[in-house]
Amino acid sequence: QVQLVESGGGSVQTGGSLRLSCAASGWTYSNYCMGWFRQRPGKEREGVASIDSYGHTRYADSVKGRFTISNDNGQNTLYLQMNSLKPEDTAMYYCAADERPPWLQRIFFEPYEYNYWGQGTQVTVSS
Repeated sequence: QVQLVESGGGSVQTGGSLRLSCAASGWTYSNYCMGWFRQRPGKEREGVASIDSYGHTRYADSVKGRFTISNDNGQNTLYLQMNSLKPEDTAMYYCAADERPPWLQRIFFEPYEYNYWGQGTQVTVSS
């Protein structure tokens, strides 16, 4: 059974940094996508950054140049380094993962494309 557990959220001031972590257990897939999503109050869940098993990445335009997604395959851990944080980055951040068929090359970036989710970690950026 796959389980994802996020950590690293918190409260920072504008311009600050946070590093989110997502520990995956029960993960046996060699071809996969993993991603970070966020949900702001009253808004739909949106993709922030995704990475595939080859290290290819995709970012939302709003976070390009500020956020970096990475993973540590040896420890099955996904990271999101968030720099230059803005108040509009305030949201609940979720980790997601799923197996990707070997014939499919694109990086999953929509919530419906992921079956495994963490419980979320809150990020609050104050001005």
